[in-house]
Amino acid sequence: MRINITSVFVDDQEKALRFYTDVLGFAPKHDVPLGEDRWITVVSPEDPGGTELLLEPSGHPAVPPYKAALVADGIPATSFAVDDVHAEHTRLTALGVRFTQPPVDMGPVTTAVLDDTCGNLIQLAQYT
Repeated sequence: MRINITSVFVDDQEKALRFYTDVLGFAPKHDVPLGEDRWITVVSPEDPGGTELLLEPSGHPAVPPYKAALVADGIPATSFAVDDVHAEHTRLTALGVRFTQPPVDMGPVTTAVLDDTCGNLIQLAQYT
């Protein structure tokens, strides 16, 4: 068994696609029209056949309060592994990304948390 697709709820799929590709650097995998919404997935360019991230529309009534509660408590919706959190923080800050937590060393892991502009906090994690 392996993880094939995981998702993050986004307020605006087009805006999310631009952020996750143009800013974070993921590669588009699928973009299939589904009525008013789309099935949009992105992947790491380092592993194009790997786990896909679905940019899931936030249309279900339970999603907005769920996302708001996570953000209010500072809880990331998901976590992405990076080789160097400090370098990613510098790179993304220069691109205008807002971080809610700068890099913090926590023993075997260094993390930072960013705002994805689509209603989520995303954790970057570097495991040493």
